[in-house]
Amino acid sequence: MEINYQETSNDLLTRIRIHETYGTRNIDEWNTEVLKPTPAMKILDVGCGAGKQCFLYSDYTNRQADITGTDFSEELLGKAREKLAERGDPNIKFAFMDFNQRFPYDDNTFDLVSSAFAIYYASNLDFTFGEAHRVLRSPDAVSGKPGGRLFVTGPLPENKQMFYDIIKEATSKPIPPMPGSSRFKGEIYQTIERIFAKTELLTFENPIIFPSVEPFIEYVRASLSEDRKLWTSLFNGKEEYEALIGKITDVATRWFNRDGKLVMTKVVGGILATK
Repeated sequence: MEINYQETSNDLLTRIRIHETYGTRNIDEWNTEVLKPTPAMKILDVGCGAGKQCFLYSDYTNRQADITGTDFSEELLGKAREKLAERGDPNIKFAFMDFNQRFPYDDNTFDLVSSAFAIYYASNLDFTFGEAHRVLRSPDAVSGKPGGRLFVTGPLPENKQMFYDIIKEATSKPIPPMPGSSRFKGEIYQTIERIFAKTELLTFENPIIFPSVEPFIEYVRASLSEDRKLWTSLFNGKEEYEALIGKITDVATRWFNRDGKLVMTKVVGGILATK
């Protein structure tokens, strides 16, 4: 299944900033509570973007875990390397990798492969998650030590329902299918369950409370950007895009005046699997 999807670094970083500014729960704390990375681990982060997860793992392990971050975007890798140069973590490296191609690592290399809001865009799920399985450490029958783990996070179908409800009210059109949330609980979970020895689905909810309409519209713009190629069924060109933003602003303003705030709940799934 080919995914016709693009992401600009500015849009991605804007949404991350808004989640962190107005969110009421910390997804980083949830991540480390689930994984509890240790200093002895070798970790591969697939679709690392600007390196957020890599720096999180490094901080948690006091810069002891051996961490490799990979991404398809040279622009985002550049931002990750700039941050790395500022921080000086000796245990992190960043490299280009297309997760639709063979991972450039040997079998049984990593203790943990993680991917936050990225790898579920793979064209061939069996191939990509098969590659993650291949590079993870195999279980040790002698010591009884379990195999390496995969942790994939992404939006569940019930994610940010208020956001979609406002857009539907503003446009009177159906929401186009999202390549992440539309298949996370279904074919993505089923593929991982088929390949790995043990698989479980975890859930994280983060209510994002917008104190005014303006930051919500900033989030809308970073989500509906024409460059992402997800929402073009709702508009054609810049003029229609701006008209759409105007309609969404009107509806969001009515909701805000009615409720005194706008609350959009991020509902994130975490698929934790063991080789």
